[in-house]
Amino acid sequence: MDSNRRILILSNHHSYTYNFRKEVIQKLLDEGYEIYITLPYGEKVKRLEAMGCSYIESPLDRRGMNPVSDLRLMKSYYGLMKKIRPKLVLSYTIKPNIYGGIICRILKIPIIANVTGLGTAVGNEGVLQKIVVALYKSAFKKATCIFFQNESNRDFFIKKGISLNRYKVIPGSGININDFSYRDYPNDSGIVRFLYIGRIMKDKGIEELIEAAKRIKKDHENVHFDALGFCEDGYKEKVDFLQKNKLITFHGVIDNVRDYIEKCNAVIHPTYHEGMSNVLLEAAATGRPVLASEIPGCREIFDEGVSGFGFEAKNIDSLTQAILKFMKLSNQERMKMGIAGRRKIEKEFDRTIIVEEYLKEISRVTEGR
Repeated sequence: MDSNRRILILSNHHSYTYNFRKEVIQKLLDEGYEIYITLPYGEKVKRLEAMGCSYIESPLDRRGMNPVSDLRLMKSYYGLMKKIRPKLVLSYTIKPNIYGGIICRILKIPIIANVTGLGTAVGNEGVLQKIVVALYKSAFKKATCIFFQNESNRDFFIKKGISLNRYKVIPGSGININDFSYRDYPNDSGIVRFLYIGRIMKDKGIEELIEAAKRIKKDHENVHFDALGFCEDGYKEKVDFLQKNKLITFHGVIDNVRDYIEKCNAVIHPTYHEGMSNVLLEAAATGRPVLASEIPGCREIFDEGVSGFGFEAKNIDSLTQAILKFMKLSNQERMKMGIAGRRKIEKEFDRTIIVEEYLKEISRVTEGR
């Protein structure tokens, strides 16, 4: 095949890549591009291969910054790019962006990077932030285009003096509004069901949610909290305690979250930082009101008092008040909020918007448009 139609995708997780990038990948395949993907192996790799992608396993370690493992990753990227000789590289998340960007600069290969969020390492001041910013400066010096998922992340990069030759702010990963269709709002059962979706870890706001649930359960019997997601090691004992005392019901990792979203009255997302929250996009697309941290990557997805309520991140009192405010609404008012959220998603976050933006930038490189 023509090497001008050869694209290499660098990512860090099989599930995220398939769930949130498959429409872009499928469109590129339909347009006649040859797609190579490198990421750590996982169950959804087979689905990517079934689409027509060529898969190469990556030695990427998602957690922390270990010089030895990161150097191994850079060597892997270098060898892979020398072998495949892609016309263009697409990268997602911090390590593929940084190390893929550095190798692309060395080999003079165009790269379109997607900044999916800052993360703890970059978002918090300190030595680690300085190291990561320095790496970004090296990686993005010659980058073809940078996609940001919110304006706050873009402003951070500009403030830190990271070179941005060309960039665009896009509405996150968008959402497939057909896959996540509107579901009828639950009938009033007398119980208000709140749903948390995310890893059970501090930066996702689980500590604040636990404390808020304790306060509310103390005075209200007509409320139920469910949680979906992987439980980090430090929380296993706490989760067992919460389950035993019926404060929050934990369901672990669930493949199809839509069934749980459909049954809930609202989704709670108390995260500390986001690129653009896929959890909130999925909830709103399904027609469920959202209660979310008032931070970049969350506040863009809902309209205050119209399709959801915001609260201050890391603030238990603020979160508790948002939950109580929602509980005071009638079921009809909650349903109207859900419908308003769905309309906003259809207008502003349809994934076809992201697909078209990628095609424009890719065509600039591969076809000189």
